[in-house]
Amino acid sequence: MLRFYVKTRLDAGNRSFELEVEYALTAGSLLGVRGPSGSGKTTLLRCLAGLHRPDEGMIEQDGAIWFDGAKRIFVPPQRRSAGLVFQDYALFPHMTVLGNILYANADRVRARELLEITHLTREANQFPGELSGGQKQRAALARALARRPSLLLLDEPLSALDEDLRDSLATEISRIQRETGITAVLVSHSRSEIERLCTEVLELNDGRMEAGNSALF
Repeated sequence: MLRFYVKTRLDAGNRSFELEVEYALTAGSLLGVRGPSGSGKTTLLRCLAGLHRPDEGMIEQDGAIWFDGAKRIFVPPQRRSAGLVFQDYALFPHMTVLGNILYANADRVRARELLEITHLTREANQFPGELSGGQKQRAALARALARRPSLLLLDEPLSALDEDLRDSLATEISRIQRETGITAVLVSHSRSEIERLCTEVLELNDGRMEAGNSALF
């Protein structure tokens, strides 16, 4: 189970506001975080990943404390069991699809499994520049899953794709998440995308929850 309470000050353009979110996510679920631009969605994801340190709060994943403001505990990103997929893929252009996966985890058996799961076996030896947008996103997913993370974080994974490709890749993400059983958090501007993919939804507006559940520590 992922449980978190995050509170941090944000500067968005010419205004400042406070992000304050509390939530408990059941293991194996896919949480959708939606809200207008500048509402704190990506900052929340960065807090979970360890890329942004909250001012106060707590983050606990499967019993492991990743952040506790009161006890001054902060686990850095590389020590968190989390896989992060960016909207721009962030693949290494000089490495093949297989090479990108092996960079995250040198286990070749695991890499071959992920190539099958993401339907990229035939593209294993191709470079990112030779791939379509959908193939790049699936390669980014495979790399994120290579270390067998307990939490998958998806930051607007479909926003750079055209409508037809978004639909097909949304189906792939849903399938992969179900097959791996991984707990996941998806940030998106798209209401239809979140309604289609997610089992739970958290809505943010100016850093405040407008819908969701409560995490009790």
